[in-house]
Amino acid sequence: MSLSFWQIALVAVLFLLLFGRGKIPQLMGDLAEGIKSFRKGVSDVSSDTEESNQLKKADSVEGKS
Repeated sequence: MSLSFWQIALVAVLFLLLFGRGKIPQLMGDLAEGIKSFRKGVSDVSSDTEESNQLKKADSVEGKS
């Protein structure tokens, strides 16, 4: 099932009516800020995981010596 032009246009008009012209740029800015924050959080978690893995490897190498 694909969306037709009229269905997309109807959704766009309803979106515009609900939020108004002035609110849409603000909503998009907030959405972009949220995405940036999410990406930063994900990269922080992955870097923390990599650091802990490196520390575990270093501890295991020192324990074998």
